[in-house]
Amino acid sequence: MTFQGWLLIAAFVGILLALTKPMGLWLFALYEGRRTPLHAVFGPIERGFYRLSGIDPDAEQSWRRYAVHMLLFNVALLLFTYAVLRLQGLLPLNPQGFAGTSSDLAFNTAISFTTNTNWQSYSGESTMSNLAQMLGLSIHNFLSAATGIALAFALFRGFARRSAATIGNFWADVTRVTLYLLLPICIVYALFLIASGVPQTLAGSVDVTTLEGVKQTLALGPVASQEAIKMLGTNGGGFFNANSAHPFENPTALTNLVQMLSIFVIGFGLTWTFGKAVGNPRQGWAILAAMLLIFLAGVTVTYWQEAAGNPILHNLGIAGGNMEGKEVRFGIAASSLFAVVTTAASCGAVNAMHDSFTALGGMIPLFNIQLGEVVVGGVGAGIYGFLLFAILAVFVAGLMVGRTPEYVGKKIESREVKLAVLVIAVLPLIILGFTAIASVTDAGLAGPLNKGPHGFSEILYAFTSAVGNNGSAFAGLTANTPFYNGMLGVAMWIGRFFIIIPMLAIAGSLAAKKYTPETAGSFPTTGALWTGLLVGIVLIVGGLTFLPSLALGPIADHLAMIRGQLF
Repeated sequence: MTFQGWLLIAAFVGILLALTKPMGLWLFALYEGRRTPLHAVFGPIERGFYRLSGIDPDAEQSWRRYAVHMLLFNVALLLFTYAVLRLQGLLPLNPQGFAGTSSDLAFNTAISFTTNTNWQSYSGESTMSNLAQMLGLSIHNFLSAATGIALAFALFRGFARRSAATIGNFWADVTRVTLYLLLPICIVYALFLIASGVPQTLAGSVDVTTLEGVKQTLALGPVASQEAIKMLGTNGGGFFNANSAHPFENPTALTNLVQMLSIFVIGFGLTWTFGKAVGNPRQGWAILAAMLLIFLAGVTVTYWQEAAGNPILHNLGIAGGNMEGKEVRFGIAASSLFAVVTTAASCGAVNAMHDSFTALGGMIPLFNIQLGEVVVGGVGAGIYGFLLFAILAVFVAGLMVGRTPEYVGKKIESREVKLAVLVIAVLPLIILGFTAIASVTDAGLAGPLNKGPHGFSEILYAFTSAVGNNGSAFAGLTANTPFYNGMLGVAMWIGRFFIIIPMLAIAGSLAAKKYTPETAGSFPTTGALWTGLLVGIVLIVGGLTFLPSLALGPIADHLAMIRGQLF
């Protein structure tokens, strides 16, 4: 580990903290439906959309109606993308002449981008046409991210409103987030990437001659526009198979830093927005503090393990940290930080191959996802997931003090606790259940590149990533098979919508409750004690379930490594 590496980590966190309140204020304006300076530009587009679709943005919805509209919207997008991918060979903007994808790959990819997972069982530059990348995939990068933020707004209203029967209007929330947040930032972001050397063209490829005189064909396409929303919306689906390790997606140290910042910035801002929505910004800062503690612990372990390197190689006289699978232009510190950032958020973009990390260095990205991706998490999904853990935390605190638990003025009763437990139980049930099936069937065992604990880790990571809607992978797994495309597709759908529906039910239940003022007997939810309790609940409830599977995978892999054993 080096001073420069820690300086990068400190600068990253410092910049994010400086951006938290400004981003939170902007998000709060959208949450309340206030006019912003961008309304002069995008306001006519918003109003035109409402007139064209017959939507009244002021007509609020109950949680059930909000959920139904959200589901119908996402199902329609899924079917649309499936059709684009299957018919790709007949559609324009296909300079490489790619045929339509197989039915199982189209099924997997359509669900993947609809659920904000962006798992990719294919190599983008050799499978997808420009039209498929732009119309079939990038459109989801905007709309799945906007859906996540809209759902966070709905839960915020549940906590903030009193004796209300509604939690907002889904169509208005999604439209405003897209027009006034995601689209304008991505326009500027894409221009920055183009200026940094990221391609933005409808050409399919270009022939070049290297300095050694070797002729090569380099894939091109509309990369910068997809890259911007891929990061800002915590999507992660890369134009190229190598994702952000590819120089056409992430060419410089500056673009690497900006990409990491853009993954986290909306998630940080949403914590402040929540505090503002419930009338106490300290509530948001307390949540952010808990997230940061877990995040920094993960960065420390990953950086430490990658900088320490592999003792087996050290015994062979090869000194230094673990540079396998990492880009020289980024190095160990930036690669370790990126790995923890992208898995703490539900992004899935990678600038290094997690399969090549040391055993414990690769375990932290895996564990981040297993926590429910609530350590900042995906845009919207992270904060509403963390608030479900907060409900459990105040329930535990209520048991300790012997009174009905309360959180931000709302009594937390059996209905909310049961729904929160249901949501949290979905993750281990599907991750471990599907991993077990893949680990004992011929179709599942045909996927891993490695044998032993590391091969098990490749399977475990795949289903963890799918259910957690992350999208990154231990890339040694061959996943483009009917078995994995089907199983992972189902896992992604469950991981997204089997959490959203109970969460919206909690929002509706809380919105109908009256406000309960704090008293001397209320458990404080803004101080160090509360932050510590939140961290403990997330680690124990969210992570302890996976300890046996981690022991079979990365922990066993680590013990074998320090004994000098190779599988």
